Amino acid sequence: MSTPYRIPAQLVVDQNQKLVGDLERDFAALGEQLARRGIAAADLLDRVRAFTIAIPSWGVGTGGTRFARFPGPGEPRDIYEKLDDCGTIQQLVRCAPRVSLHIPWDRPDDAGLLAAHAAGMGLGFDAVNSNTFQDFPGQRHSYKHGSLSHTDAAVRQQAVQHNLECVEIGKALGSKALTVWIADGSNYPGQQDFSAALDRYLDSMRQVYAALPEDWSLYLEHKLYEPAFYSTVINDWGTSFWCASQLGRKALCLVDLGHHAPSTNIEMVVARLWRLGKLGGLHFNDSKYGDDDLDSGSINPYQLFLIFNELTAAQARDATFRPAYMLDQSHNVTDPIESLMISAMEVQRAQVLALLVDREELRRHQEANDAVLALCSLKRAFLTDVSPLLAMARYRDGGAIDPVLAYRASEYRRRKASERDAR
Repeated sequence: MSTPYRIPAQLVVDQNQKLVGDLERDFAALGEQLARRGIAAADLLDRVRAFTIAIPSWGVGTGGTRFARFPGPGEPRDIYEKLDDCGTIQQLVRCAPRVSLHIPWDRPDDAGLLAAHAAGMGLGFDAVNSNTFQDFPGQRHSYKHGSLSHTDAAVRQQAVQHNLECVEIGKALGSKALTVWIADGSNYPGQQDFSAALDRYLDSMRQVYAALPEDWSLYLEHKLYEPAFYSTVINDWGTSFWCASQLGRKALCLVDLGHHAPSTNIEMVVARLWRLGKLGGLHFNDSKYGDDDLDSGSINPYQLFLIFNELTAAQARDATFRPAYMLDQSHNVTDPIESLMISAMEVQRAQVLALLVDREELRRHQEANDAVLALCSLKRAFLTDVSPLLAMARYRDGGAIDPVLAYRASEYRRRKASERDAR
């Protein structure tokens, strides 16, 4: 295997050198502003540098709709090329050191070789994701009418075995979690017995749960609709919570921001699941109408901040609470690498802004039922420009002050297109 093109470290250094003077001045000015609030910029910087989020392997390819897909130049064609792109993201933003694989899309011929390739790029592996929502060549039974909840026991067992295979692959790669999302549902009234389908799902998941290593987690992902448009077996956080509770302590709920009805109070869903002891992690994206899978923070950055406000409050109450964070987006008209870099930074921004909330002040306003001042406490944090803090964290960790600028200067996509076409 030839050595793939990577953005030269010197190029990043040269780009940073042009920007570092302004960055240092902006960072000092922000530090003075925060100091007046009793916040030490140095302490906050340490928190920023500790933040990480996983990149989905499938996210570095161009997405599509029911109507068309418009692939871009230099797209990755296999898991090794996907890791090359993920490594480039991490090289520039320095907060995305793990990759989440989707099996069988990313099934490795040699898990050890894949793990070594990832390690060589400074990457590790996050949760593995099972795919029983489409059929693959050589598959004996179809998932057209469901998988883990199918009426046919043979189809259910095939789906169970696939999840068990994902666990084995994950163990070989050093992963510690399995994420299960199923497309099972119905398109017409009367097509499915709702209760029986849920019972079959739970019976199947018990088999998967029993095979988990002791130090693993099982993330249950719910989704309101699509591809089934009348009913979905695991359709909301309440159903997900009940199933996780039935399975056991290793089963937790995963919240994807796009998997809810329009105008759902997602920050409250997050708070409820944490309070019930079943919040395992979040998949970040953004939407205008439904499950649009747009770049994180591109439509409603305030909602993203409010979600992290609840996560930060939960962590203040329980220091052992460590939810898993991952981007889960579809990039139909943008360069996926640019979108993922910007999204990772936007999620990181929301986390930092939530750290700026004066928790004691907010608590006083809440207990006094002072709606206006409680809102002002949140808005004061949200409206703070912490861009210099995020850029300084990247700079201190060897990343790019302006990742998109460095990426475009490298002509990475053009070079990758030439390199991959030559193979």
